[in-house]
Formats: sequence, C-alpha cells, structure tokens
Amino acid sequence: MSTALAGGVLFAAVPAQTAFAGQVTCRISQMAEEAAQHKSKAAKLDRSGHHKAANKERAKARAIEKRIAQCQDSEKHNAGHFGG
Repeated sequence: MSTALAGGVLFAAVPAQTAFAGQVTCRISQMAEEAAQHKSKAAKLDRSGHHKAANKERAKARAIEKRIAQCQDSEKHNAGHFGG
C-alpha cells in the first residue's frame, strides 16, 4: 500500500484485489471468444513464420482458459452457499 499527499488530502493506493475482493465478474462466453481469437492469431502467425509471436498468442489463450476454469470451479463450489 502506498500513500500520497495531494492538495492537503491524503490518498491511499491499495491493490485492486484488496479493494474489490469478492467482486470478480466472469464473462465466460466473452473470455472463450477472446481465447479463440488469440488461437486464431497464433495459427496465422505460425503460417507466416512468426513462431515467437505465435507462442505469445497461445500463452495468452492459455491464460484466459485458465481463468475460465477458475471461474467455472468457483461457480461450482459456491453454488447453493447463499440463501439456501
């Protein structure tokens, strides 16, 4: 956490995870579309011989797919815990 003084007002900067804990929104269909776009771009880059850039795109797709799995796992484990 860091603090700053601006115009006589004290501001505290906290990490986003701390400030918004529990308010993560998982738009799985949108994330799946983004992963597919990265995979498609990777395939095009591979075909044009840009293998390093293609690997970066595949890594982005894998990261998104990992977040999707985490969201699905979270939904599965939290189902029925509220109001029931």
